Amino acid sequence: MIEQSTLNPKSTTLDKVEKPNPNQKSNEWWRSAVIYQVYPRSFMDSNGDGIGDLKGITQKLDYIASLGVDAVWVSPFFKSPMKDFGYDISDYCAIEPIFGTMEDFKCLLKKADELGLKVLIDQVWNHTSNEHPWFLESRSSHDNPKADWYIWADAKPDGTPPNNWLSTFGGSAWTWDSQREQYYLHNFLAEQPDLNWYNPEVRQAILDVAKFWLDLGVDGFRLDVVNFFTHDRQLRDNPPRPKNMKRPAGADPYDPFFSQLNKYNFCQPETLEFLKPIRELMDQYPGTMTLAEISSAEDTIITSSEYVKGEKRLHTAYNSVLMHDEPLSYERVREMIEQVETHFQEGVICWTGGTHDFPRLKSRWLKFLIDDKFTHAIFDHLFIALQLSLRGSCCIYQGDELGLTQATIPFEKMQDPFGLAGYPSIVGRDGSRTPLPWLKDAPNAGFTAAAEPWLPIAEEHRDQAIDQQDHEAMSLLNKYRRLIHWRKQQPALLKGNLTLLDTDEPLVGFTRQCEEQNLLCLFNLSPLPVHFDLSPYPNCLRADESDFINRRYNGVVEVPGYGVYFGNYSTE
Repeated sequence: MIEQSTLNPKSTTLDKVEKPNPNQKSNEWWRSAVIYQVYPRSFMDSNGDGIGDLKGITQKLDYIASLGVDAVWVSPFFKSPMKDFGYDISDYCAIEPIFGTMEDFKCLLKKADELGLKVLIDQVWNHTSNEHPWFLESRSSHDNPKADWYIWADAKPDGTPPNNWLSTFGGSAWTWDSQREQYYLHNFLAEQPDLNWYNPEVRQAILDVAKFWLDLGVDGFRLDVVNFFTHDRQLRDNPPRPKNMKRPAGADPYDPFFSQLNKYNFCQPETLEFLKPIRELMDQYPGTMTLAEISSAEDTIITSSEYVKGEKRLHTAYNSVLMHDEPLSYERVREMIEQVETHFQEGVICWTGGTHDFPRLKSRWLKFLIDDKFTHAIFDHLFIALQLSLRGSCCIYQGDELGLTQATIPFEKMQDPFGLAGYPSIVGRDGSRTPLPWLKDAPNAGFTAAAEPWLPIAEEHRDQAIDQQDHEAMSLLNKYRRLIHWRKQQPALLKGNLTLLDTDEPLVGFTRQCEEQNLLCLFNLSPLPVHFDLSPYPNCLRADESDFINRRYNGVVEVPGYGVYFGNYSTE
């Protein structure tokens, strides 16, 4: 008998009525949520100034809802001098005018609620803008009420910084302030001074900010660089990185920040103690959640698991384990799954393949594949199927569902301070932040009516425009839609445990099991077909996902190159 999957070419979503996500009705919807990240500057411009805004997001929320995702994470839109495009906040409770007004944000919340979408907003609690009133007061003297709200230190006797810590944006992490006559710490830009989380007044002020937005109706927060909240209070020097020591996942091989072993400037144990009041506040708003970004940690999986361990810490965390510039190999995937299943027994990981901070996932892996459009397409399908099948939640960065590649930005058009500081050795972030292409043949691909958008639109992105993929059944966009909708109907993927199988290379396999369903998941990480014996899985039948083509000969299934097999089986 030969069993082969079929596709209804006229259908881009499942024909059957969706069953509700069993976690969605509960307050723990976040355990299996699919989250879509919006970078506001590049999503949709509603007023023709070349910069995306809140009204633009609201206008296009139907598109996000069509993907079948549970929530939308909106990157910063708060009042800011825009030295780091919104991650340098000068007022946590005000809207930056280029993005709109508070009324615009309330309209976004209302429309999202009507569409059944949760809304998460970015909260940047590690640092503020140097134009924030808190910092202006703190720098004014040594004895003002906010003198200890930031991290100040005297110079060494020779006038140099207190220690050798480096900024992630290059150079020293310390800047001299001539008004206060001390150095202040900034792990990022000099215009982003670090808050002093050891000060209880600072922690309370942050909780007040969180309460402001929770009272407004947001469903949760994505917390920027959570593991940077505290530092070594003795200000000890970081040791040099041993020559043979591997850099953290996602770290640029030429980035001087990782020339040190970053032992004292972040990832301090005190941070974990400060998470409890945050979780207690969130618990007062049932159904809300926190998504922690864990950045630059030496062991990103173990570190991120610490931040979500138990009910007194955060809800979910994402890291850079899938954003490493390495092939998605059999060994790497198995090791990644084993680590997560070992360390995330209590907490929930958010599997994330791309964000606004990393090169486009499509470009990271193209160089490891045969230069063939068909191969690229089926690998894209394999990746999203894998991401959606792993235990936990997941996040999709805008444009990855279209298969956008990393755009090349001429130096004179670059905006990213990280990219400008590291040019030409370091790949900046502009190439993953270019505007979404909505219409292939429209000026500026339908993103803006302005003569020129804030970043140029890559010409090669026009063929991947949303209007081109929307009605093409086999487009990557519609593959994402079908898989996300299908995932919602699989109890095992929403709440089942995961057991990694002892499969031979290059086939990675695991089962997802719960009371209602046993699901076999197979992923061929090579361009050649492989075969798998289904006899240990009684009555195994191909699951009703309609796209992946597999031939079956009696008890053996053939998984094609970069193919996927999902099968339901019984344990009786």
